[in-house]
Amino acid sequence: MPLLDESRLFPTDPTVRALARDLYEMIKDLPIISPHGHTDPRWFAENKAFSDPAQLLVTPDHYVFRMLHSQGVALEDLGVPRVDGGPIEQDSRKIWRLFASRYHLFRGTPSRIWIDHVLQEVFGVTERLSTHSADAIYDQIDACLKTEAFRPRALFERFKIEAISTTESAIDDLNWHKMIQDSGWSGKVVTAYRPDAVVDPEFDGFADNVAKMGEMAGEDATTWTGYLAAHRNRRAFFKCFGATSSDHGHPTARTEDLDPSAAAALFDKALQGKCSADEADCFRGHMLTEMARMSLDDGLVLQIHPGAARNHSASIMGRFGRDKGYDIPTRTDYVTALRPLLNAVGCEPDLTVILFTLDETSYARELAPLAGVYPALRLGPPWWFHDSYEGMMRFREMTTETAGFYNTVGFNDDTRAFCSIPARHDVARRVDCSFLANLVETGRLDRDEASEVAHDLAYRLAKQAYKL
Repeated sequence: MPLLDESRLFPTDPTVRALARDLYEMIKDLPIISPHGHTDPRWFAENKAFSDPAQLLVTPDHYVFRMLHSQGVALEDLGVPRVDGGPIEQDSRKIWRLFASRYHLFRGTPSRIWIDHVLQEVFGVTERLSTHSADAIYDQIDACLKTEAFRPRALFERFKIEAISTTESAIDDLNWHKMIQDSGWSGKVVTAYRPDAVVDPEFDGFADNVAKMGEMAGEDATTWTGYLAAHRNRRAFFKCFGATSSDHGHPTARTEDLDPSAAAALFDKALQGKCSADEADCFRGHMLTEMARMSLDDGLVLQIHPGAARNHSASIMGRFGRDKGYDIPTRTDYVTALRPLLNAVGCEPDLTVILFTLDETSYARELAPLAGVYPALRLGPPWWFHDSYEGMMRFREMTTETAGFYNTVGFNDDTRAFCSIPARHDVARRVDCSFLANLVETGRLDRDEASEVAHDLAYRLAKQAYKL
């Protein structure tokens, strides 16, 4: 019996469901554009076999281990590495059994749909994961992973990925991307410029990171002019490895447009570690405007991912480090916060700034009206906690009336979980086709227009917005 219902996520009304299914059939096999994510370029550079089911699907996936952890499972028992190198579970089969015994925790969540999709469509599993089936499913996946057909490049091609972007720090040497380029493989894997470590005065080792960037760029990055020149140099270096975008994960959406002398003084204070929290936020905000101006020169798309209180648990941060499931959404202002940047460059038609949010209350009130008038602005798809059927439907319902479809950028999966990429795009395609079918059946869109929009949302808008 299949794990997946063929009509999943389609409307319950028979007429609308039939139209949604027809639209979906036209676009379900389109190539995948994955313009922003966190897959490891090393996978594609070395093309080595993934080690085992637990290390592929459980231990590195914060969507999985945060749910298990919320029910009392220790991260050590899931094999999550500790900062101090302390003991963790090394037996992948035991980790998998622990995951399987608690698979019921994912009922009704997007993770359940993604994982079932991976099990069935990638590995051919037809039995629901449980304590009873755990070992047989582990063995089936493990046997697959030992074959050439399940190596990273083969899966990339099987998933019909036309282009994928990874995300690297501004001080990454991009050696894995160089290896991919030099290999002659035809798969399109590009990088994206993530400068948080060198624009956030509160980032660990900020001053040392800036010094390293200066060394890599051949600039004196301890001066304001040299610091900006180093960014331009690094951005150009990233473009050599296919970068078409920069990405900025700031605590707030604040932007500033400071006088050069004030910016230089604030930069000096940041290097000395003397910024207050407000001054650090001010500097980050000014650097968003600087990055937008650089984008006008070099063409990189500017992505802003604000509004996450990162590493909320001090004890987990201390034991396991960053990105361990304890990032929590916060309330985010956009109208006031973005005004300095928008006053500076928001009417530039050659600039693309893609806004994301974890604060859904801002969709209709702030984000859609902003994107619905400023030529430079586009809305990114539902992100992170809202990458779900409900989140995607809320996004369309609250933004389309003001921003339309063409001030959005289609879908991106924003994931480290490589095998879930087709699942996530499939969910987005089903949801968008359902939304479009309802517009047709309520007389707000013609059938031929719905077909065209479905194609645009699944493929063309992401490719166009991210210049891929």
